[in-house]
Amino acid sequence: MAASINEIVRCSALALARALGLGAAEARLEAQILLGQALGRSRAGLIAHGDDPLDPEQTAAFADLFERRWSGEPIAYILGEREFYSLNFKVTPAVLIPRPETELLVELALERIPADGPCRVLDLGTGSGAVAVTLALHRPQAKVIAVDQSATALEVARENAQQLGAGNLRLIQSDWYAALDGEKFDLIVSNPPYIASADPHLAQGDLRFEPAAALASGANGLDDIRTIVRGAATHLKPGGWLLFEHGYDQAAACRELLVQSGFEQIGSSTDLAGIERVSYGQLNPRI
Repeated sequence: MAASINEIVRCSALALARALGLGAAEARLEAQILLGQALGRSRAGLIAHGDDPLDPEQTAAFADLFERRWSGEPIAYILGEREFYSLNFKVTPAVLIPRPETELLVELALERIPADGPCRVLDLGTGSGAVAVTLALHRPQAKVIAVDQSATALEVARENAQQLGAGNLRLIQSDWYAALDGEKFDLIVSNPPYIASADPHLAQGDLRFEPAAALASGANGLDDIRTIVRGAATHLKPGGWLLFEHGYDQAAACRELLVQSGFEQIGSSTDLAGIERVSYGQLNPRI
């Protein structure tokens, strides 16, 4: 007799929990998501029809997805999408998977962008475009420029911008500020690479599958942040803000970099876990 939906979910959840070290609830959720993807059904639909058996074609489709996840591939890459700030973004292995803690960067940026007036915003290292597209949609009078050195990543960002209707977003291929030709902005944001290149976590979990160039940045993880901070003054208008995400133990070093580059109103904000996750500073408005 063919296995039912409930049986498949129960067995696959146990296997995922053992293989990936997931909690029982998370493993069950992932099993349901994968099975729903294979069957074209919602979680509610799976629950409502839990006693339905799977036919051989459905079983094979689920087995392919399950094997990928069991091997460690991030579920976002398997599904091809990830939710960020209540929006669904396309993701591929060419871009970093958007993470909930990065929503703090968006919230802090939105506080500094007028809701009903013009503003020029730059997103450095845009990847999937999650930050830039979200800002563009929430501040339609702003002009948002997003750069990335990866042409492949920019294609993903372009698809997301088009799909979500961010018409006030312009994408540029650039190694940080290199292609910006002296353009100036009211606000610069970035979620740059900030993991130390020898960090063992790069060989674990989801990070194994994500683009290394979007994760690691030198011996202490600060190489790209230094570049961003040191170049920001050239591309900020007087009184403009720089905000960027960083690692759990880098806030003090990031604030010191901002001090060295002459920023004022320097600080760091904590994410929902209580970790200092975003640091920021304002360019002297009297310059």
